[in-house]
Amino acid sequence: MCPNVQTQIPLYAEPIFHGNYSRGIVVFDSLGRRNFTAMAAASLLSAPVAILAANTPHRVNIALAARSSLYHLPLVLADQLGFFKAEGLQVDWVDCDSGSQALQMALSGQADVVSGAFEHVLDLQAAGMPYGAFVLQSRAPQISVGLASRRAAGMKHITELKSLKLGISSLGSATHWVAQHWLKQVGFSIDAVHFVELGGGTVTVMEAMRAGAVDGLCHVDPILHYLEQKNDLRILADTRTLSSTQRMYGGALASACLFGRMDFLQRKKDVALALTTGVVRALNWLKTAGPTDILKTVPSHHWMGDRALYLGALDKVRESYSLDGVFGREAVQTAGRARAMRLGIKVGKMVALERSYTNQLAALAKRKLST
Repeated sequence: MCPNVQTQIPLYAEPIFHGNYSRGIVVFDSLGRRNFTAMAAASLLSAPVAILAANTPHRVNIALAARSSLYHLPLVLADQLGFFKAEGLQVDWVDCDSGSQALQMALSGQADVVSGAFEHVLDLQAAGMPYGAFVLQSRAPQISVGLASRRAAGMKHITELKSLKLGISSLGSATHWVAQHWLKQVGFSIDAVHFVELGGGTVTVMEAMRAGAVDGLCHVDPILHYLEQKNDLRILADTRTLSSTQRMYGGALASACLFGRMDFLQRKKDVALALTTGVVRALNWLKTAGPTDILKTVPSHHWMGDRALYLGALDKVRESYSLDGVFGREAVQTAGRARAMRLGIKVGKMVALERSYTNQLAALAKRKLST
């Protein structure tokens, strides 16, 4: 797929997922992940190569909200550093106001892939819709809950607040779910909170906060960090780090990821692998990138006008990024428990988690990048 190389790495013979798509039931190949990885590695090393058929890059539409946020940083880095281009991909961004809107773009056929919360995939699977996640970007939601400083003054406990207007990106989004989870933990009635949908745009969120349209926010960085540093906001809870996510959810939580319909992943295996390879390569780059590297790579409008604040926000979330794009079993199970708590269902009745993701592409990408 790389345009400056005259050979194409062959893909795997077996499908990523298979099953009855009309019923929305998808299972992993019966070989299992361990045997599949071994076979894939053998294929990469021994299968005959093919001459590239054309120089035209593959196009793929990715729907996402708040592209300039740190939530999607690995994806942004993969694009800015040319990793997708090196894999023969041209990414067309479908910018949305919220994660739930990005999901709707995929459901309506206007996007091939979504960059969003893993819990969306669990909801889709439970509804019988054949979607699967194929590369993990973060192991924590990276979402904070903050209260306007004017409302926090003199407050001793969150339950003192009445008719709280809490800004989120949208109902049915990751910001909404984190807010609900936190409210339950602190014993505050969800019914007493008025959720205000603000979308993911930086300007809209900042204006709503400073104009008093909301009393607080449940949102992503760097917006929350910026408001905190400017003393406009008091952070009450966050899931920026692995330790803070452990406190709120009981463990690392599969969060930002790429997901799409199973039939797309089957028909466009080369595109799915190219996307995965680009993200895994970006995650590897991020492990050792210094401040100068980051600022040279990330578009300046992502900084919100302050490089130091942007880097400070990144420092808070940096450890939460996935190390290799692989979905850890514990992180997936934590996401399942969080969803069960959100919906008030028993853990035993959750959608089968194994159907919701695959590590096959990440394993292939890691193997490819190590050779």
